[in-house]
Order: sequence, then C-alpha cells, then structure tokens
Amino acid sequence: MKADIYNQEGKKLESITLPKEIFDVKFNADLVHQIMVTLSANKRQISAHAKMRGEVRGGGIKPRPQKGSGRSRHGSIRSPIWKGGGVTHGPRNDRIFAKEMPKKMRRKALLMVLSEKARNSQLVILDKIELANGKTKEMAKALKALPCGKDRTLIALPNYDKKTFLAARNIKKTTINDARNLNVLDLLNSKYLLLTKESIKTIESTFVK
Repeated sequence: MKADIYNQEGKKLESITLPKEIFDVKFNADLVHQIMVTLSANKRQISAHAKMRGEVRGGGIKPRPQKGSGRSRHGSIRSPIWKGGGVTHGPRNDRIFAKEMPKKMRRKALLMVLSEKARNSQLVILDKIELANGKTKEMAKALKALPCGKDRTLIALPNYDKKTFLAARNIKKTTINDARNLNVLDLLNSKYLLLTKESIKTIESTFVK
C-alpha cells in the first residue's frame, strides 16, 4: 500500500510504500472491541462512594429500650432503614474495574486499527514537523493545510518534543502523543492519524517484533 508524503504547507512531496506488517493487517472487529473495552475500563475513575452503617457518624447509643415501649426494636439510628443512616448496596470507591489483556492481543489490535486508517484514507504522513516559534497558530495553520483539516486528529510524534506538544495541546479536536504510546482507544476516538516518516519507524521498532 502506498501513501503520499506532505509538507507543512499541504503540498505532496512523494509517495512511499507503507510496511505491510503495520498497515496491511486484516481487521478483526471482535478483538478491537475487546481491547477498546479493556482500555476504557482501565481509564475509569471511581468517585461515587456511599457510607455503610459502620462509617456514618453517630448512632452509638441505642435509640430506645429493647422492650416495653411497644415499638420496633432498634440498636442504632445509623441503620440503613433510618433516615441519615448508612446506605445498603450503594456505590463504593473500592471497586476494581481494571481488566488485563495479553500484550500480543493489544499489539495486534493496534496494527489492525492502523491498517484501517490507511485503507480509509485517514492516515496523513508529513515529512517532518518544524515550528519556528513553537506557537499554536503555526500548528493550527499546518493542520488546516493538510487533508485532516479541522476534523478530530491524533498527532503521533517519533519522540517527545516539548515545543510541538505545547503548540498542539490547545487546538480543538487535536490530540498529541508519542508514537510509542499509541493505543486503540485514542486511535478510535480520532478520525485522522497524523504521522511523520520517523514516526513510522518508531511504530515499527516498538510494536513489530
């Protein structure tokens, strides 16, 4: 499979043949869905927490005598059936939603999604990214000139570059990361994937072994 190489002005410079082991992998929707669910679960943050009767303040004294009043028997006003008492079967922050998935399956799914991006013309390759002043408007101008335009775009750099990260992080619908940290969830959440030629080498050395 071939792909065009662009410069930051949006002009085509050349065409290259993409590595088959990265961009020509047969798609398996079930595997990709599994990995997507796993990554979503691992990112889940739990904030809701309901106190049980042992955690609610007060209720140390028996509210009324056990016998003689003709009323029901109670040992604490913090029982779940009392107003202001503990909560039964409420949400707890000690729940664990994290899932595990073999590394080979994660890598295979990633290569499948990368291949789909290439097949659907959602892969944009730059010769290099150079920002003279590291300004956001420079990066925004470059993105506007490329096929990805103003659509949701994930930029994968070959290595961490602080200037480029700072320039891209405030652009609407734009995400930036290192190529070695690519994952299925980020790719699926973005319509276009923007790589440099060096980023492809990083992906090959990281995920293809």
